[in-house]
Amino acid sequence: MEQVYRAALEKWGVEAQYDQAIEECAELIAALKHFKRDKIGEEQIISELADVTLMIGQLTFMFGDERVRAAVAQKLEKLAGLLAAP
Repeated sequence: MEQVYRAALEKWGVEAQYDQAIEECAELIAALKHFKRDKIGEEQIISELADVTLMIGQLTFMFGDERVRAAVAQKLEKLAGLLAAP
């Protein structure tokens, strides 16, 4: 995957990848809204999730896997605390 992420950055550049991530997230948002109104099926959601997952992977590569993992661990700890609260 890293090779693909690196190749995408070399081909299109950082700014284009930021824009692509924004676009893919927006498409997922729109798809979820349509799904809630029974206008599309689960397969479209899964397709959009795959696009967003790839962009998250690329952004994680760009910003640093260790940094992102540390932030996720902190967020999970916070969520666990909220779930444990009465």
